Amino acid sequence: MKTLVIAEKPDMGRNIAAVIEPKAQNRRSYLEGEHYIITWAIGHLIGLAEPDLYDEKYKKWRLGDLPIIPDRFKLLPNPRTKDQLETIREVAKRCDRLVNACDAGREGQHIFSLIQRHLGLSQPVKRLWISDLTAETIRKGFDELKDGAEYENLTRAARARSEADWLIGMNGSRAFTTRHNELLSVGRVQTPVLALIYDRQVQIESFDSLKFYEVSAQFVQGETEYRGLWQGERISDGDKAKAIADKARGKEGRIASYEVKDTKEYPWRLYDLTLLQREANGKLGFSAKKTLDVAQALYEKHKVITYPRTNSNYVNNENIPEMHKALDALRGTAFETIAAGGNKRLVHTGNKGVCNPAKVEDHHAIMPTAKKAGALSPDEGKLYDMIVRRFVSHFYPPAEFKVHTVLTEVAGETFKTTVKQMIAKGWKVVYEDAGGGAASGGGEKKGKSDAPSAGKDDDGESERGEEVETSGDFSLQAEAPVRCVEAEAKEKETQPPKPYTEGTLLKAMESAGKQIEDEELRDAMKDSGLGTPATRAATIERLKQVGYVDMQGKRIVITPKGRSAIQLIRGAGVELLASPEMTGQWERRLAEISRGQASADVFMANVQKFTRLIVDKVRVQRPATKEAFAKPEPAASRGRGKGNAGGDGEAAKGPRGRAKGGTRAEGGESADGASTRTRTKGAGGKRAEGAVGEAAAGRSPRAKSGTDATGTKSRAAAPVSASTALATPRADAEPAAPPAPRPAVIAKCPRPGCDGSIFMGRKGYGCSAYKSGCGFVVWRDSFGMALDDRLAAELIRTGRTSKLSLRDEAGSTREARIVLADPSTGRLAIED
Repeated sequence: MKTLVIAEKPDMGRNIAAVIEPKAQNRRSYLEGEHYIITWAIGHLIGLAEPDLYDEKYKKWRLGDLPIIPDRFKLLPNPRTKDQLETIREVAKRCDRLVNACDAGREGQHIFSLIQRHLGLSQPVKRLWISDLTAETIRKGFDELKDGAEYENLTRAARARSEADWLIGMNGSRAFTTRHNELLSVGRVQTPVLALIYDRQVQIESFDSLKFYEVSAQFVQGETEYRGLWQGERISDGDKAKAIADKARGKEGRIASYEVKDTKEYPWRLYDLTLLQREANGKLGFSAKKTLDVAQALYEKHKVITYPRTNSNYVNNENIPEMHKALDALRGTAFETIAAGGNKRLVHTGNKGVCNPAKVEDHHAIMPTAKKAGALSPDEGKLYDMIVRRFVSHFYPPAEFKVHTVLTEVAGETFKTTVKQMIAKGWKVVYEDAGGGAASGGGEKKGKSDAPSAGKDDDGESERGEEVETSGDFSLQAEAPVRCVEAEAKEKETQPPKPYTEGTLLKAMESAGKQIEDEELRDAMKDSGLGTPATRAATIERLKQVGYVDMQGKRIVITPKGRSAIQLIRGAGVELLASPEMTGQWERRLAEISRGQASADVFMANVQKFTRLIVDKVRVQRPATKEAFAKPEPAASRGRGKGNAGGDGEAAKGPRGRAKGGTRAEGGESADGASTRTRTKGAGGKRAEGAVGEAAAGRSPRAKSGTDATGTKSRAAAPVSASTALATPRADAEPAAPPAPRPAVIAKCPRPGCDGSIFMGRKGYGCSAYKSGCGFVVWRDSFGMALDDRLAAELIRTGRTSKLSLRDEAGSTREARIVLADPSTGRLAIED
């Protein structure tokens, strides 16, 4: 009998067959040779079943039915790929041995394990564990096949991760959705990412901009002219800044200090997927999903780059000869000039900036292959250009600079100048003919030659001076005098944090674990962050699809629904759901399970306990009002606070709560980090997929009156049909009764001794303890401004708003703040 090799994807299977069975016959869904049959999984062929396959009652969403914790998780084949699963079943009958050739990692292990469990395959298993698909690596891997039993602990960890994500996603989404009568999707990865966006938006909205003054001077010595920035404490007094400029202008000065330092700048790191997505977003405006799709086409369709779903920026020793071949293959192409200038001797196993096996896990960095590119689409061509230039740059020497640091004294004042003089271009010549501003080489610097970019000190922290890069000559005589030919004081303003773009959010997801205080948890996440390279794009897309975020150009802005989701999750007392710490805790424990140092059963018992806690906390939470999820009023009728960044203003467009089907990332994890593949009927018969199944897409379900677990009549606890929740209502359908209005709490009452909460009434914000005598109230229309929940909450919590365009008692309009003059009554005043 033969040996059945199961790869993760068709392209991987064909690459393996070309090495071990070069004369294999193509049977469309598998390849058959003399000794091997090679087939593939097309990603996940099997997922975890939806709740209604355990019990029909789960087709309707009821808070009283939660938590849903199966004794044993059921498996469900993916209907779209069931033919491929049947192919594996049939060919396996003719084989007496299996080779798991899925990706070398936890998810690859899981994909094979699901197939093996569902089909009941009992043949002995060998494991192919390789990090790339070069012929040499495949051949060596088959010569050194491992016993499948060596990876049992990894299988247990993968299964635990999948089932744990199902428990959190399914129960969390159903709990928050039924309690608040709004479709609220919850997940271990998705929710902390949404919290990152929410927290950034809050920082922007609460930012209080400060004016300051920067004093600069222009100096001349012989033929050399240079600019310096005044050194000292930040100046907030315009007259003082102008006086310093006037004092220095036209005066003779001296060079108090002059240092020249030789530095080298090495090429940026080779691309992993996240870095490629970040830079393609910044340079080309590509979304993370678009970058992944285009890269996948370059890999699968054109075969001109290596496997793109990698988290490594380095290669293994055996990849060095392949890199040399790929450089040679670029000759005679559009990259002839830069390829011809490359020096192969610079790329070797001793170059740790390129070759570092300790930092290669499942796959090495993204690189061009030795196959010449044919007809690429414009987008494919742009991304391929980025990958090729980054690759070729490593065959060039470092760029060399002289960094001149000058302190100039004039009229008793000190000015600092930093000039970075290019001596040798080195690898930077690779980017000289690149379009799109790529001449600088990209985003990430490597090594300790990093330096701040010129003119970036917008926050006034100019003690370092500004750095100017030049390719011309620059030299000064330290003993010779200089003259200040011009000086000016320029008004500037501190800037709030910038809203996330997809590129900067990817970076935040990648480094999320660095914000965790617990050293052990931080270490557990140091190589993972939130999500994986293969799933981060899907996570961002999912946040868009479920209505949590919108795009405003390149900027990601949170919608009222997304804002409310985080507030409700944190308000329920399950803050861990919105924190990277939970991912850190899970990753630490899963790593221990994969090494045989922890029990998967104990891990799952703790996840079940946390699942019950989520449901219990949500069950007693006050339901949110319908208005908490509504799109805001038009911008013209809203207050214009500085630094709003469109977070809940005109940027939030589109129908409320609508979403396309959730996306599931290949490699096993959905956008929520779950490996489930759940589905529900949506509008027009389309199906929605994702980690939280029915809660993955579509409109907010309309709830009828029902009874919750306590036996109390409650609209929020009403049953919700998964199929009707997502369907478009018929025109003749009788509309469901709206939920009973409930006030949304925006803050604690600031009145001394009062334990009440502030909520919005018809004309203002009052205290829930008004029946007990609390008279605190803030009128919604104050000083020509219609306060919204955000402004009112900021005012009550901090005692003042950011600067707004207000109308004072005399009827004049001016920029000022509203302040809480009397916390006992809510009396307001204006402060400049």
